[in-house]
Amino acid sequence: MSNEDAIETIIGAFGKYQTWIAILIIIGRYPVEYQLTNVVFIMPSVEYICLDEGAMNATNYCPCENPKYDTSTIVSSVTTEWDLICDRSSLASLAQSMMQIGIVPGSVIFGHISDRYGRKIASILSLFFQVVIVAISAVVPEYWMFLVCRFAIGITVGGTMLCTYVLKVELSGKSFRPYLVGLAEVAFVTGYMTLPIIAYFVREWRTLQLVTSLPWLFIGFYYWLIPESPRWLISVGKKQEAIKVLAYIAKKNNRPTDNIESIIDKIEDEKPGSMMDLFRTPKIRVYTVIAAIVWMLCAHTHFGINQYIGRLQGNVYLNVFISASCLIPATILVVVATLYFRRKISIVTNFTLVALSLIVIIFIPGDLTAVRNAFAIIGQAGAFTSFVQVYLYSSEIFPTVIRNSAMGFASVFARIGGFVAPFVVNIGIEWISITIFSSLALCAAGLCCFFPETKDITLINTIKETERAQDKRQDQRL
Repeated sequence: MSNEDAIETIIGAFGKYQTWIAILIIIGRYPVEYQLTNVVFIMPSVEYICLDEGAMNATNYCPCENPKYDTSTIVSSVTTEWDLICDRSSLASLAQSMMQIGIVPGSVIFGHISDRYGRKIASILSLFFQVVIVAISAVVPEYWMFLVCRFAIGITVGGTMLCTYVLKVELSGKSFRPYLVGLAEVAFVTGYMTLPIIAYFVREWRTLQLVTSLPWLFIGFYYWLIPESPRWLISVGKKQEAIKVLAYIAKKNNRPTDNIESIIDKIEDEKPGSMMDLFRTPKIRVYTVIAAIVWMLCAHTHFGINQYIGRLQGNVYLNVFISASCLIPATILVVVATLYFRRKISIVTNFTLVALSLIVIIFIPGDLTAVRNAFAIIGQAGAFTSFVQVYLYSSEIFPTVIRNSAMGFASVFARIGGFVAPFVVNIGIEWISITIFSSLALCAAGLCCFFPETKDITLINTIKETERAQDKRQDQRL
């Protein structure tokens, strides 16, 4: 198998046209990124004075039928509107986790749509319906309706995170992939940074949901702006359509178009894959199981630390902004690591960094707030970069015909980890929560050792190529 990337030969590693598509996707993903990180503002842990007879105006007294909430920081929230305190506090954790539950079917549904019907339609559907459902969640009058909306939001989040990422990967050449891991996180990092600023001025949760959704209704026009992935078209035998797309992109990037057909004719194709294809061949089966477990442990740690930071002492808006700002150097570091280090070394190092930084927190005195916050933010940065690398690693391991199905399947397990995370944070005994997050991060590091090395490989189209490629890499190591 040639190590030359045919798509890169035709349209370039990442030209003006791919840059334009990346900008569109970054802008379109902001509502998703806001939903992933807004839990500390719309469902915060709240302070209150109990006005019940016999409670003597005690702070955070339980049980309490007449709480008077502290609104000095957040004027209204899901927690205060539906009194999710005392024996109803588990409902707050459920509301936090409901989106993670929704991502499970969303990853499977949109992963199947993407592999069967194309990256374009899956990406646009998930982006557009995300905006609509978030806006609906802002006006529902009942708590159970809000839960249903959170579940539906999760479905669209699952599709958006996977499909838009894979579309960007497949429009890029292999030489650009190290930079793509940083570019792909621009929306998350900038969204995470701007959210506390928006929330500072918009302190009512319903208005916050509307402000972070309705302005993005223009995403419906993306149908005429975003192309289908030529790699997907080739992989399912639609080579003539792929040639048209590639010729259009090549012209936009000022590249020659006269030899496109001869290059594409040499590429293998295969029927569209399905979820069952993840378990039919030996090596794909092993990598599927490993990826699923790693994604679960990674998501558990990542989302758990995010919510833990929201509970740290100090100004919540400042804490979130600082933690988000620290992801900028983390993103730069992950690009450098992807450029110069092997995938396996980088990701194992990141997971280990997460585990160690969290364990240190247990031994830091409670009055050293700044130091504890610093190590928590280091742990968050490590978890973030690990998640970024897991996405890239998975997209490189699995072939085009089942790439979205594989990542969708792994994402199902990631949601299990994300679902459990709020309950671990809410255990109430800090050292136990931290120990759980740290231990699972170490387990993820160990499992990543069983992945094949994928640095500098050309994205593979078919399952047969994947099985042969893995055998060839093993022979080369012997």
